[in-house]
Amino acid sequence: MNDTTDSRPLELLPVEARGAHRDVGRALGRWGAEACHRHLVRSDAWAQVMACRDRPEVPAMRALLRQAFPWIEDELAGLAEGLDLPPDEVFLWNCRGDLWALAPDGCTTVLAPRRLSHNEDGDPGFAGACGLAEVRPAGAPAFASFVYPGSLPGHTFAVNEAGLAMTVNNIRARRAAAGMPRMVLTRALLAAGSVGEAVSILQAHGRMGAFHLGLGQAGESQTWSVEFSQAAVSVRPVARAPLLHANHAVHQAQEDLPQVITASSARRQARGEALLAQGADALAILADTGDAAEPILRRSPDDTDQENTLATADIDLNGNTARWAVYAPGAAEPHHRFEGLDRT
Repeated sequence: MNDTTDSRPLELLPVEARGAHRDVGRALGRWGAEACHRHLVRSDAWAQVMACRDRPEVPAMRALLRQAFPWIEDELAGLAEGLDLPPDEVFLWNCRGDLWALAPDGCTTVLAPRRLSHNEDGDPGFAGACGLAEVRPAGAPAFASFVYPGSLPGHTFAVNEAGLAMTVNNIRARRAAAGMPRMVLTRALLAAGSVGEAVSILQAHGRMGAFHLGLGQAGESQTWSVEFSQAAVSVRPVARAPLLHANHAVHQAQEDLPQVITASSARRQARGEALLAQGADALAILADTGDAAEPILRRSPDDTDQENTLATADIDLNGNTARWAVYAPGAAEPHHRFEGLDRT
């Protein structure tokens, strides 16, 4: 059912965005416009999210955004300008996981002390059209991030200039009352100077959708597994044995969370935990295809969640600067290396 390796070059397009937040959004929009008009706005996922436009939570989410994070509202406005798409539609798309439990974002993360390793799983229609962005907003921390056309940065994997590293996994929470959009919150975390500050941002705002975050800081001895939902923000330190997360809530604090757990998500979790118990390395786990029907490395054109692994990130937080590498799915050698925000 699936390919076990991918020897093709990693097609992540370079993106630079700097200046005022509206300028940052506009640059990201112009970069992603072709892929959005060619693929995204023609997709079933887009249609499903646009069908939510009249839900009463939508204006409530916009009001919360405007009140708490006007600078992210500016980025979204610039993103819509650069994409040449209506602002209301771009806002809805960036609320997809809050409005639609089956939003097409998966991902698997292995968390260990001083290390975060992550498969970025997403829409295979974006293969070859995603990017590695260097973003330098005026008056705010710079960061580097994997980015999808049409989306705010911050819901994939990223490292900022304070040495904060983040990986993000989808949690398919079912419909809840209005709160802050989850992708707004994770964009806000890229401006945080520490893990503690990032968690405080999550705790300070009512939340609508749910995410799992791997958080770490260069030079710190542990990483953190964080799940947030409307009900709770739960934080689990990873100081000794590594953990695996395969995009559904597993923390005890979230045990009553109504969520969709797909076959892929459940079986990746089980397979990954079994490999961890055998002592497998993080990158070997992320490249695993031992469960042929629902592999951790997802390259099948008939994937059951209609997702594929688009890149793998390995973030080493041992030193005072994050050292990280980005791989093509299943590749043995990285295609990009970074020290902090600088390519090496």
